[in-house]
Amino acid sequence: MLTESQRQFLSANHNAAVTTFRRNGAAQMSIVTCGLYGDGVAFTTTVHRAKLRNLRRDPRCTIMVGTENWRDFLVLEGEARLVGVENSSADEYRETLRDVFRTAAGQEHSNWPEYDQAMLDDRRYAVIVTPSNVYGRTG
Repeated sequence: MLTESQRQFLSANHNAAVTTFRRNGAAQMSIVTCGLYGDGVAFTTTVHRAKLRNLRRDPRCTIMVGTENWRDFLVLEGEARLVGVENSSADEYRETLRDVFRTAAGQEHSNWPEYDQAMLDDRRYAVIVTPSNVYGRTG
């Protein structure tokens, strides 16, 4: 469970690096834009990315969210839940991706039907990370 100060930090900061695990156990890192989502954070990715392949096989991951200068940060260790067109209803898929956009961008999209179609065309997944451990320095 996130504290109120952690929630505030995650609401205000969207730069992140996510670590997933390759088949051989080695770490694989990616830069993502994320946002506060429920009791964790969320971002989107396309179907062909290594992070998604890794998370399908092993949902464990770590995401570090930082300020623009990376002096303050939070690390969330936990498991990812994947929401894609293959494993959710059309309504859940659309609404989850819209919610992830809102929280990561901090605004509404100017054309939701266009956005929805782009997400389908890109075969995007929402990745929702719920932490079991949180630590860092937030000022």
